[in-house]
Amino acid sequence: MLRLFIFSLVILFTPLVKAQETFTILFLGDSLTEGLGLEPEQAFPNLVDERLKAEGYNNISIINAGISGSTSASALERMQWYVRSRPDLVILSLGANDGLRGLDVDNMKNNLARTIEFAQSNNIQVALTGMLTPPNMGEEYTSSFAQVFPDLAEKYNLDFMPFLLQDVAGIPKLNQADGIHPNPEGSRIVADHVYHFLLPLIP
Repeated sequence: MLRLFIFSLVILFTPLVKAQETFTILFLGDSLTEGLGLEPEQAFPNLVDERLKAEGYNNISIINAGISGSTSASALERMQWYVRSRPDLVILSLGANDGLRGLDVDNMKNNLARTIEFAQSNNIQVALTGMLTPPNMGEEYTSSFAQVFPDLAEKYNLDFMPFLLQDVAGIPKLNQADGIHPNPEGSRIVADHVYHFLLPLIP
């Protein structure tokens, strides 16, 4: 009877232990995260997930929360919705559309700051990816836009990837016809950089 009782306890609590061991990563972004113009499996978060599984990280759960056209204005509301998924880590990759549209930099910074504060208040680790904007917006705007990301990373003590599109932006052969969104080859390069950025953040 004692053995049966112990076995029953193991059956009862094993699912809870497994759930606690799962490490959920939320990629909160825009079309770059969603993989606009690509097959779903070619989006960089999905490529990162595939590589993690191949490397034996079977306890990692990836949520691709990229929505095309999103600006920083949507960040907090979306984070409030996704908190129900109980992510352990959010990769915050918003701001590109703010820059392309020439939206107010201070508003963008405030939007991202409120999102970071909300996530941290819910015990969610935040990592931030930086973005640059085309020079046609003018030197002052371009400079102040780029500075938002390292400033937030320093203020909130975040792990920081300085530029999401490193080694891809501005290279025609790595981008789609619009010159903005990575093609499959470019997406693989982004995924490789993000993968190496993430590894130290995974327990």
